[in-house]
Amino acid sequence: MLSKLDDVAAVRPASFNEAGDVALLGAVPKSAPTSEATKNLVNEIRDHGAALHQDTGAELMVTGLTAVNIDVSNKLSAALVPYLAIVVGLALVLLLLVFRSIVIPLKAALGFLLSVVSTLGVLVAVFQWGWLKDLFGVDQTGPIVSLLPILLIGVVFGLAMDYEVFLVSRMREEYVHGAEPTQAIVRGFRHSGRVVTAAAVIMVSVFSGFLLDDAALIKSIGLGLAAAVFFDAFVVRMTIVPAVMALLGHRSWTLPKWLDRVLPNVDVEGEKLRHLLDAEQTDSAHELVPAGVAAGVHAGDDSDGHSAPRAFTDVHASDDTDTPASAQQAPGKARGLSRLKQRLARGGDATAGTQQSEVPTRRKLLKNPIRRS
Repeated sequence: MLSKLDDVAAVRPASFNEAGDVALLGAVPKSAPTSEATKNLVNEIRDHGAALHQDTGAELMVTGLTAVNIDVSNKLSAALVPYLAIVVGLALVLLLLVFRSIVIPLKAALGFLLSVVSTLGVLVAVFQWGWLKDLFGVDQTGPIVSLLPILLIGVVFGLAMDYEVFLVSRMREEYVHGAEPTQAIVRGFRHSGRVVTAAAVIMVSVFSGFLLDDAALIKSIGLGLAAAVFFDAFVVRMTIVPAVMALLGHRSWTLPKWLDRVLPNVDVEGEKLRHLLDAEQTDSAHELVPAGVAAGVHAGDDSDGHSAPRAFTDVHASDDTDTPASAQQAPGKARGLSRLKQRLARGGDATAGTQQSEVPTRRKLLKNPIRRS
């Protein structure tokens, strides 16, 4: 049966075990071990197993390097979708808690998938289709190793989420502290863009060094990781993400009310602390100050401990008995203007009143040098 198949070049005689119930047959294909024809030959031999079992009761199993690679690839392909679902799902939940937004996590996940698809496209174009293979030193084209997509997804996802958090966390910090959406994007990008750029350049340089190796597997890993970091950092995170957020404006930071009540607020940017400080400042500004104390506290107290303005304000406040009570409760400058207006209204009495009031003032300053200083 095996010798009649089209792609079989030769079949070695069967080798039995001591019990005589297991036989090993060697089938040599005409095509290359990693070619599509050899893969089809393995599947064709396995398809004959059901008919052979019905006719003779024997169980047919296919092994060898090509068959093992096919089985491993099928297992990894079946696990790829659950793997992506778990990784992306957990990222959506964590980003939703940190940024308290629906758009930001979805945008981050879609950008990550775009980076992965672009990277796989580069690998297929170079290692399967042969595009620019001489530039990268690829001698022979062939299928991509089945383990490579799993490895790329894990590494690229970690780097993509790092870049996302670096950029967007600073933008959200500016936004929650009162900046407009466009201003928050510009300020956040100005501070965090340099960090992402430096990190991406370092990673691309390191992964590009793998291209100097002669093994095709090492070359494919290096090219895949370098292309993934380049696409995700410079195309997705630093170009598409700011552009989409600028177009959406305030909608980038919206969260449904029912979801806002359910989710715990981790408050990474310190928004609660800012509101608490604002509330304390508002309460202190509305506190009542007793009459006659406002001038001594607000006008006289200085941050460096000097109290010269308070000495002169208190002297005038105590000497001028004609000033109304409302003027005594106001700051020093306002009370001085009020007294000047009253003296100008009295005409000639203003000059005399001023000269008479200066005498006791000078006497007090001479008797008490501390108040004068």
